[in-house]
Amino acid sequence: MAAAPAFAHHGFAAEFDQTRPLKLKGTVAKWEVSNPHSWIQMDVKGNDGKVVTWMIEGGSPNNLYRLGFTKDSLPPGSEIMVDGYQAKDLSTRDVGKSVTFSDGRKLFLGLHTRESDPETKK
Repeated sequence: MAAAPAFAHHGFAAEFDQTRPLKLKGTVAKWEVSNPHSWIQMDVKGNDGKVVTWMIEGGSPNNLYRLGFTKDSLPPGSEIMVDGYQAKDLSTRDVGKSVTFSDGRKLFLGLHTRESDPETKK
């Protein structure tokens, strides 16, 4: 029996665009830890000074906890940077690859393995 990547039930390519990698820097508005995926609501200030809320999809709670997250990892107001890929519909929705904290710590968001990351297949 073969194991499929964690995101296989909805398919990365069906929802997100591997040609639109993003680095979003902002503050956590809310962190929803629920199955099958977690969501980070993140306020990002644009070049025009307006704040836009982005929805960042992450892995399942169990997967995130195994990767080093705790229930207190992303309190509202935390400054973070998220690496990920924008939704194909160009909405303010992103699938996160990793989170970098203001102190330099970096945690993987659990939806992709190195082998499934479009950037490593170039």
